[in-house]
Amino acid sequence: MTDRYGFEFAFLLLGTFRRIIDEVHAELALNGHPEARPAHGFALQAIGPEGITITELGRRLGVTKQAAAKTAKRLEALGYVQRESDPADARATRLRRSPRGEEMLGLSALAFERQKARWIAELGEDRFATLLTDLERLGGGTSIGDFAGWLQDQP
Repeated sequence: MTDRYGFEFAFLLLGTFRRIIDEVHAELALNGHPEARPAHGFALQAIGPEGITITELGRRLGVTKQAAAKTAKRLEALGYVQRESDPADARATRLRRSPRGEEMLGLSALAFERQKARWIAELGEDRFATLLTDLERLGGGTSIGDFAGWLQDQP
């Protein structure tokens, strides 16, 4: 196994990640969210239950204010967020997750749990737990950092 090229493990990890995400989004599509994209989930998580400004969204996603505004506009068009006045600053607008956005996140969480259960069934609980521990150690922890900035919102 160690005679394989070094770059192969990165592609295997990427392919595995892509499969998980594609399967979660296939489930979302079957459950009334065919337009949901990975970037939407990252943005909705960044917005959080309390809501944030577009500037803060950009900071949390590691993208420019313009990119955050474009993402917010798309999320609003899809019914995933609502805009409201910021109680702390009358000039600012806050983004807040809509009931449809909350529904999409809830369905997504259930789909990820099904993915986890599938992996446990395939690998066994001990191997799965070891895999998570190893990924956490090798990845430097569980924080995704500015990973969301890698994913651009697509129409």
